[in-house]
Amino acid sequence: MYDVIGGVENRTFRVLWAMEEMGLDYTFHKSKMHSETVASLNPSGKVPILKVEGKPITDSSAIMQYLADKHDKLTYKAGTIERAQQDSLHFQIIDEIDAVLWVATRHSFTLPEERRVPEVKESLRWEFGLNIARIADKLGDQEFLMGDKMTVPDIILCHCLSWARSAKFDVPHDNLSAYGKRLRGRKAYAKAAAN
Repeated sequence: MYDVIGGVENRTFRVLWAMEEMGLDYTFHKSKMHSETVASLNPSGKVPILKVEGKPITDSSAIMQYLADKHDKLTYKAGTIERAQQDSLHFQIIDEIDAVLWVATRHSFTLPEERRVPEVKESLRWEFGLNIARIADKLGDQEFLMGDKMTVPDIILCHCLSWARSAKFDVPHDNLSAYGKRLRGRKAYAKAAAN
């Protein structure tokens, strides 16, 4: 049994979805960022947090990959070429898609108003367009990023595609639209969203 702390409206959703895909038992504790509970487990005040044997693990990517490795699901075995390729995709999505969306979010409403630079979003949309085109090319007509096996990067990318849509960042690639729709149609996705 695992304890997940966070909210479905942020990156915690990725962890919940991954856990549903893996068929893991967990208790979900809804808590807002920077709450007293969250700050006691993660001084940055960020979620998600996974408690394992009373110890906190933070960052959605770290949590998902820990669980994937531990339960041998949604991943390739460490030390294999396939795992290196999976990790390449994982880090590319975090660096080139997630990070760009996060900067745009910060300059929209997360940073104090006097620190926001709304004009940066035009540049971020341009950068996102270049980066998402490379991901669309890598996906091609495959079912998942790694071919016929769903892995942790698929969860991150699908979450980012939904985030991009809500942030009004264009994703003009039919294969990515179909991919996102397929993944959002999974039972595990619906179960995670029901939280």
